[in-house]
Amino acid sequence: MPFKKKEAEHKINEFITSPEVRIVGENVESDVYPLTKALELAAEQGLDLVEISPNAQPPVCRVVDYSKFLYEQKKKQKEIKAKAKQTVIKDIRFGPNTDDHDFQFKLKHAIDFLKSGEKVRAFVHFKGRAIVYKERGEILLLKFAQALEEVGKVELLPKLEGKRMFLTLGPKAAKK
Repeated sequence: MPFKKKEAEHKINEFITSPEVRIVGENVESDVYPLTKALELAAEQGLDLVEISPNAQPPVCRVVDYSKFLYEQKKKQKEIKAKAKQTVIKDIRFGPNTDDHDFQFKLKHAIDFLKSGEKVRAFVHFKGRAIVYKERGEILLLKFAQALEEVGKVELLPKLEGKRMFLTLGPKAAKK
């Protein structure tokens, strides 16, 4: 099966179909030109005519080296991706009969996670017939949320999904 050649993201040079284009770029006077004149201007500088805004009237084109243009676009996309913050969700697991010492131990971990800006998903896992103690699990999760009131806010109240009951908490916004 032959591979499909990836189509260009932008129309360049002869592939531009509009009779008139608005030109922007360095060493070029920004104005509306007929397509043939615009292609001549780009060829004189040894650069490409790249259609940037095809939906504008007339379409906006830039006189630029196309490979350099693509490289800079990739670089910008990479920067934007690097700046986007990844949300980390930490899981804390309880049983329906979790003892007070274990509860306090897990509570300390949850406080550390929330203070470092991570979300916490606490869940009670019901094994076998323990599902009959759903209300114990809900009480446990609500007690957990109440204990974390100062450092976190509840994003999702206890909800039963299969054999697990979930509660999601997010860090509280820092007060200024």
